[in-house]
Amino acid sequence: MYLTTEKKKEIFKQYGQSETDTGSTEGQIALFTYRIQHLTEHLKNNRKDFNTERSLVRLVGKRRRLLDYLKANDIEKYRILIKDLGIRK
Repeated sequence: MYLTTEKKKEIFKQYGQSETDTGSTEGQIALFTYRIQHLTEHLKNNRKDFNTERSLVRLVGKRRRLLDYLKANDIEKYRILIKDLGIRK
């Protein structure tokens, strides 16, 4: 599986407050970004996988809503996060 428990802990440790803080906005955005990158690579090889395409679109929407929330509440964290993750906006 592409997303192991160790990888999740690493993502939350780097972007959240701790590796067990799975509810932080920054950690969730980082996790969604990792999943989006994986699904994008999958769709490059499997163009007709429409279920995965739908999942990718929903995941991007979730990340967008979380980014909007973070931007409204703490613009500095938002700017740092999109710079670190390489998200264009």
